[in-house]
Amino acid sequence: MEINLPRRILITGISRFLGLRLARKLEANDEIDEIIGVDLEPPSEEFKRVEIVRADIRNPLFSKVLQASRADTVIHLNIIPSEAEKGRTMMKEMNVIGTMQLLAACQKSDSIRKVVVKSTTAVYGSEPEDPAFFAEEMSRRSTPKSSYCRDAMEIETYARDFGRRRPDVCLTILRFATILGSTVNNAFSRYLAQPMVPTVLGFDPRVQFIHEEDAAEATYRAAIEDHPGIFNVAADGAVPLSQAIRRAGRGQLPILPPAVWLADRVSGLMPFLNVPSAIIREIAYGRVADNSRMKEEFGFEPKYSCLDAVHDFREKKRAERIVRQETDATWEKDLREFVIRKQNERRADLTPT
Repeated sequence: MEINLPRRILITGISRFLGLRLARKLEANDEIDEIIGVDLEPPSEEFKRVEIVRADIRNPLFSKVLQASRADTVIHLNIIPSEAEKGRTMMKEMNVIGTMQLLAACQKSDSIRKVVVKSTTAVYGSEPEDPAFFAEEMSRRSTPKSSYCRDAMEIETYARDFGRRRPDVCLTILRFATILGSTVNNAFSRYLAQPMVPTVLGFDPRVQFIHEEDAAEATYRAAIEDHPGIFNVAADGAVPLSQAIRRAGRGQLPILPPAVWLADRVSGLMPFLNVPSAIIREIAYGRVADNSRMKEEFGFEPKYSCLDAVHDFREKKRAERIVRQETDATWEKDLREFVIRKQNERRADLTPT
């Protein structure tokens, strides 16, 4: 482990639960000079030391934000995990096109020395012949069906390509297990929030989670320490899906397997099952990742077990994000003002007194 404390950090997806928690941790570190949070939507919390910039990472103008900020570290968390949030077109554009634009801007930057990219253990897939644990060097055995998994695999490909073009930059890819906790809003949390949770009759797979606090801690360590490579970020072990549903205080609604397999092939049927497409195979076959590389290289032991994460999901009311719709003209005006202000600050620093 090598600690090269960053001076200026830029976080994409600052308004999402992981971005909010990471920003709080970074803000408490007085040795970090500047923290810039980028998102189209303003965060639901206020910060003392985090400068918020409303910007769309898909837009070429974003490169001006990166250039003006002189960031040495970029934490890319602005990944949409579900079509339910923005629709498939927006999801694809934000995840894939947004990542391409971000990495292109990073490649041109002479100040960048570290990039951390959020990914998911869903890249391993969920199949009946899968191994008991997936290690980072393993690859999936089937063609991905869920849009989130396809996007994540493309994101990782672009990230690795960036790493080859900029070998001087420390590139870290974090593959998170399903994140759960008190403020999380994702496909699995919505699935567990139903009074009667659909399951596949005759199947009780092992599922794995990571508590949102542990997810934020792992991301924080990736930001302030140098850990090049790919890491599974997950709690120890796994739990049967039936036990997770009981711990969430919900009942099961078993569905005949043929209906599930049909829905897996015909996406239009999935709303009738109330199962997000991103997890439909996971609730049949499960998925467990080996977290030993993370624990060894990060020196980090997750504080929360899988059941702890489910318990916290159940007991605490999830914070609601305040979403205000802004026009493109509004955020582009804010973006230009940010760039001009940073340029003026730099000129002032260079002016002899």
